[in-house]
Amino acid sequence: MTQSVGTLVILGASGDLSSRLLLPAIGQLLTHHPERRFHLVGSGAEDWSDAKWRSVVKASFKTVKAGGPAVEQLLKSTVYLPADVTKPDDLQTIFDACEGAPALYFALPPAITAKACEALGKLTLPAGLTLALEKPFGTDKRSAIALNKRLATLVPEDQIHRVDHFLGNSTVLNLIGLRFANSILEPVWNGDHIQSVDIVYDESLGLEDRARYYDHAGALMDMIQSHLLQVLAVFAMEPPSALDATDLRDAKAMVLRATRLWKDDPLISSRRARYTAGTIDGQKLPAYTNEPGVDPTNDTETLAEMTVQIDTWRWAGVPFTLRSGKALGTRRREILVTFKPARHIPRGLRGHREPTMLRIMLAPDAMSLELNINGPDDPHEIERVALSADFGPGLLLAYAEVLEGILDGDPSLSVRGDTAVEMWRIVAPVIAAWKKDEVPLQTYRAGSDGPASWKKIG
Repeated sequence: MTQSVGTLVILGASGDLSSRLLLPAIGQLLTHHPERRFHLVGSGAEDWSDAKWRSVVKASFKTVKAGGPAVEQLLKSTVYLPADVTKPDDLQTIFDACEGAPALYFALPPAITAKACEALGKLTLPAGLTLALEKPFGTDKRSAIALNKRLATLVPEDQIHRVDHFLGNSTVLNLIGLRFANSILEPVWNGDHIQSVDIVYDESLGLEDRARYYDHAGALMDMIQSHLLQVLAVFAMEPPSALDATDLRDAKAMVLRATRLWKDDPLISSRRARYTAGTIDGQKLPAYTNEPGVDPTNDTETLAEMTVQIDTWRWAGVPFTLRSGKALGTRRREILVTFKPARHIPRGLRGHREPTMLRIMLAPDAMSLELNINGPDDPHEIERVALSADFGPGLLLAYAEVLEGILDGDPSLSVRGDTAVEMWRIVAPVIAAWKKDEVPLQTYRAGSDGPASWKKIG
């Protein structure tokens, strides 16, 4: 583990990511862990004063009701430095304002982050420097490899945090605890007993002014290539010997290396669609192609589905379907585990014969085990019941958990460089087929459950 961070630097501090997610996470972290002490430096292209910056930080802290001595100390000491982070001299000015080992959090577009990393290569970097980057990590396998090579010239891999807030510490530990702390589950966590696994992240929200990024990414690259493949890796990994960065990330890497498109055929293993005008919760939503900033010729999908296989003894033959979309009628965030049907049901039992299903809900985290049992009135009639439990929200926001790892020099929750490359490899056949228009771009009405022709999951 690397040394703890003395200064957290937010590059792009005047942007939305900083004020909406990073700063509230810092405030919450300091409120719950007042023993923490670190310096905060904000930097951006806007010519803000320290007073302006502190007012932004304070307003963000209020959204999570942050308070206490650690919060007050940070508010008094934090500074803002206007800078062009693609210029080595400006980056050196930022380093000169740091106390102790610095961590640079790139709250910037990927192209600017890449240029900033080039500029860092022209400097003598401070000891213990940590780099934290937001997805996407490249735009394809080749660019991901190039980014890894660039970063490796700056700092060691364990000082690089490729941030995936989707895997907050609570979610990872909930999955690991549910599976490995219950002897009733681990023996059946394989293809002998599980028929299929679906990882679904459906949103009722529309584009919401994200056209600048989303219209060039789409649902596949925005959610499936990154977040959902990471969830798959945690769900399907072999038992790690310990909950440390090395074992966790090795276990995830083994899964992703073994993952490929179902039957290697993007035509039968992927689907895409985008929403037309509709109504969600009484609010009218325009067609995606009429959203501000959208270029209809991009053929951007707002709903994507991809089925993969994992070529290991545990998961051979089990289809894993990853799905995510926007402007859908039902908000749904879950891992659905469908077990194989009972081998034999005695004659004389009537009613439900659906297979056992385990639903692991994400954000908020909960679980539900759906079983068939004898009915209370007629024991010959099988009824469906669900045994449910909440995992609890966790003490910290997902971004606060990520920042805690960065500040402690613990990359357990970050995406390792080799797995970033593997995720691009997995989706590459789908991207290529979609670009050639080999998989039709279908439509669905905003507020619906997707195209009528699509088979319903679960």
